[in-house]
Amino acid sequence: QVQLVESGGGLVQAGGSLKLSCAASGRIDGINTMGWYRQAPGEQRELVALLSSGGGQKYADFVKGQFTISRGNAKNTVFLQMNNLKPEDTAVYYCYADVYARDYWGKGTLVTVSS
Repeated sequence: QVQLVESGGGLVQAGGSLKLSCAASGRIDGINTMGWYRQAPGEQRELVALLSSGGGQKYADFVKGQFTISRGNAKNTVFLQMNNLKPEDTAVYYCYADVYARDYWGKGTLVTVSS
């Protein structure tokens, strides 16, 4: 089992920045890919960014250089630096991990961007 705990969400004005953090615990030796998804009210959950254990990155098209994913020195942590936030970025952001080919999710952290 793996547990994922997100932090760093909150309320920010348009144009502002936030940095989300996710820490994994449990069977972290099997972590392959970690990343972030988000779900806006009334919308489906969508990919934001992924980071593989080998360093490969994948971003959603809408990111366009606005967000940056990174891993901490302890490989069980992943960050999402979000800059120039827009009201349409308002969503619950979920941490994701692929561990021994099984998907794990955090409970999510709410990001609200006011105009």
